[in-house]
Amino acid sequence: MIEPSLIRIPAGWFLMGSEIGQDLEGPVHRVWVDGFAMAATQVTVAEYGRFLTATGREAPPKWGDAEFADLRQPVVAVSWFDAVAYCEWLSGVTGARYRLPTEAEWERAARGGLEGKLFPWGDEPPMTRRDYATRWQAGPERVGQSEPNGYGLFEMCENVHEWCSDWFDPEYYRVSPERNPRGPEEGARKASRGGSWRHQIKISRCSGRSSIPPEFAYADYGFRVVCGLG
Repeated sequence: MIEPSLIRIPAGWFLMGSEIGQDLEGPVHRVWVDGFAMAATQVTVAEYGRFLTATGREAPPKWGDAEFADLRQPVVAVSWFDAVAYCEWLSGVTGARYRLPTEAEWERAARGGLEGKLFPWGDEPPMTRRDYATRWQAGPERVGQSEPNGYGLFEMCENVHEWCSDWFDPEYYRVSPERNPRGPEEGARKASRGGSWRHQIKISRCSGRSSIPPEFAYADYGFRVVCGLG
């Protein structure tokens, strides 16, 4: 099966950002996001392997390393350009229009319908999650292992950072449009969301923002895909 398992995220308003995080997470602002579908899990090694075989594209730096070779683990060390190329290939072979999510789409999806909460499950800290202290010892876990959020999405805010489509600007929320914001027109870094297996705190808040240059390929960076409805 080439197409991922997709979850429908309904159109609607939500409060994006946080007043208690880093300055770049504020101000909290009301945003409308059109409905879309998001993959239930991060793109796996198996899924990315089919892309490599079909296209002949060069494998990412950590490809085949023991810590990252399980077919059900998320693919890692993919650049933003690699992730976009995968979306273009998947669109071509399926006829659907796959792409990376915007920051607004990602945060709406991560919240799972819980308005104003810190994490996909509520406000309880990550350390209260089952087996938190013994997880992610040497790399990301297989996808689909954590309890899904309210929309049915797995590993939102954890496992690997996920590339977004937006250029990154720490001040963007001050000028962001109210409906379907897509980030600045240009920049030097691409936005990413979610926590990382190699951070001291393994699970990020829903509002947490990060960014790196699009050509970088780090061992805790992966992605998941979205597509429009209809």
